Amino acid sequence: MSAAWQPLPETLPPEVRHFVEQLRLLKDRTGLSLVALGEETAYSKSSWQRYLNGRQPPPRQAVAALCRVAGADGERYGAHWELAVRVWPRAGAGSSGGTGGSGPSAVEAEEAVPAARPSGPRRPSRARRPAWSWRSAAGVTTLLVLMVLLEGVLRYLLR
Repeated sequence: MSAAWQPLPETLPPEVRHFVEQLRLLKDRTGLSLVALGEETAYSKSSWQRYLNGRQPPPRQAVAALCRVAGADGERYGAHWELAVRVWPRAGAGSSGGTGGSGPSAVEAEEAVPAARPSGPRRPSRARRPAWSWRSAAGVTTLLVLMVLLEGVLRYLLR
């Protein structure tokens, strides 16, 4: 699987390069495709492509979600994330080659990317939400019809 990875940009600082390589190994360890990883972590396939190709720093929650799926030590990877995000090239700077330690702070990186959903029961992706809406509406409708029928039967029996 790792043979399919794109080469990382030469302009990435060593801390970022090491961190992304570790994330790639962790992702490979899961055996999941990027689509499946997205479903397991609430981060899209395209987001994981940006994170794993060094184009954008992942939010800390994404790293924690990947660690959870891979069964890895989230604190260890969290420490690597903090080191990498301090020197991660700002948007646009990575493609022009300028890094110079002007990467986003940990707070900026967290604010730049939407937070993951809280852990707990997985919610269906947006593509599947209409199906859940139909099922919910059909279930509620069925329940109401049954209640009305039961009320009618009870009134008939209690006369």
